[in-house]
Amino acid sequence: MTQTDSKKKKTLRGAEIIVETLIEQGVEVVFGYPGGYIIDTFDALYLYRDKIKQVLTSHEQGACHAADGYARATGKAGVVMSTSGPGATNLVTGIATAHMDSIPLVAITGNVPLSALGKDSFQEVDITGITLPITKHNFMVKDINELADTIREAFKIAVSGRPGPVLVDVPKNIQQQTATFTPKPRVQKSVGTLKIGERTEKAAHILSQAKRPLLFSGGGVISSGAEQKVVALAEKLNAPVACSMLGLGSIPADHPLFLGMIGMHGSAAVAKVLGKADVIVAIGARFSDRVAGDPNKFAKNAKIIHIDIDAAEIDKAVGSHAYILGDAGQAVDYLLSTVIPHADENWITECRALKEHYPPIDSKGALCPRKVIRTVAKFSPPERIIVTDVGQHQMWTAQTYPFRKPRTLLTSGGLGTMGFGLGAAIGAAIATEQPVILMTGDGSFHMNMNEIPTCVKNGLNVKIFVFDNSVLGMVRQWQTLFYNKRYSSTTLGHPTDYVLLAQAFGATGMILERNEDAESTVKRALETPGTVVVDCRIDVDEFVLPMIPPGKSADDIITQLGE
Repeated sequence: MTQTDSKKKKTLRGAEIIVETLIEQGVEVVFGYPGGYIIDTFDALYLYRDKIKQVLTSHEQGACHAADGYARATGKAGVVMSTSGPGATNLVTGIATAHMDSIPLVAITGNVPLSALGKDSFQEVDITGITLPITKHNFMVKDINELADTIREAFKIAVSGRPGPVLVDVPKNIQQQTATFTPKPRVQKSVGTLKIGERTEKAAHILSQAKRPLLFSGGGVISSGAEQKVVALAEKLNAPVACSMLGLGSIPADHPLFLGMIGMHGSAAVAKVLGKADVIVAIGARFSDRVAGDPNKFAKNAKIIHIDIDAAEIDKAVGSHAYILGDAGQAVDYLLSTVIPHADENWITECRALKEHYPPIDSKGALCPRKVIRTVAKFSPPERIIVTDVGQHQMWTAQTYPFRKPRTLLTSGGLGTMGFGLGAAIGAAIATEQPVILMTGDGSFHMNMNEIPTCVKNGLNVKIFVFDNSVLGMVRQWQTLFYNKRYSSTTLGHPTDYVLLAQAFGATGMILERNEDAESTVKRALETPGTVVVDCRIDVDEFVLPMIPPGKSADDIITQLGE
């Protein structure tokens, strides 16, 4: 050990070691909520307040979604802290949301002292056991000498390979003990080298023979930063690109090769093209049931090439004819260097004609949701971050908003978490220090509106558009189509006055009821400083179409009511 290394060593409490290690790993913001078994670490955060910002939310779930939104907006691991017991269990939905969408997150929880474990102590819970199925890995630290390295390992696991959440549980006595802390370099994301072999060569061979290729760009393209490479591959092949919801923004919406979103509420043109393509290259996508529907009928005329960093996803839902296991960027680089295009020159013309034939259809209500979304887009720069909750508004946004850059759509995909939106918007606004738009429904908004004070006290420019139809719109839509209009527990009937609510929380409230007022109201909302809530009053029978019925294939797509 050199004399310099010796000088860097210092004796610290475990709580201070946690914060020192976070700073060492480049963490600038921690979201969370304190309590008795994490109080020592929050005390350390206070001591280091000039180096690391702490954001106090209204609820631990909001804190976890905020850390998630921070991660989605930046590509860095978000960090959330909570106390034990109910504080830790309140993180579970947020951790599961990050896990399903492969978002890097480090959750640090306090727990009862080691001597009190297993005795049903006050606020004791086995949070590592609870979160085992929804984390990439989790740890309980039982030796203070392993604390710093455990946190470092948590960050490396969270950002490497297929990203995901990692939880570190630190008993109170470990936070209070002292030990020697030696700084180390920031851990680096581990990216292996793509192995070129028979299976990768087979993928290139199949794609070189394709007459009607289709690229399917998923969230993994954005995670790996491979967006420009995927666009380059599409341009080389002259192939259309369909995106999963989490892949939106991986190719600009105004690019001539962008075909639309794939899936249950995706573009009808994409649904038709799936039946015509002879080769589909899925990049960083996992063929979820909302994309594949009936996997036995998915793109039955096409050969599937699957590119994914996670071996568990290969052939899990839809069988592949060839696959490339590894980082999306490296895989696409290989295809760019080896594939010789042979696409039919009429293929892209046919695909564009289908896109023109199936445009999104506006409703005839007094206020059309798509009109509101297009108006927000009109007054927003390409880098503006759009966050959604889950429901009809989410699908209207995904179908309508022209996402032109990666990391500009933040939404809960796999878990479908109502209540995700406002927390995620807070995380994105703090990460970027720019205005953020939240599209939400009145059902989702009532699950997370307690975080409006978090926006206000932090001076955040979060503009909230509540698509207010007094029902759980998506579930009601299913009840209309598949349950003979038995509207069980989907009529909300909340008496909420959104303008007064916003004012009570220190924000600004507005009402939008007519298409004629959309531009003036949206413009006023965007120009008003601080947090704004816009009550967008839409009709109860607004539907999200197109729609592929659950368990069906793209051949069964419904493009208008009555089909």
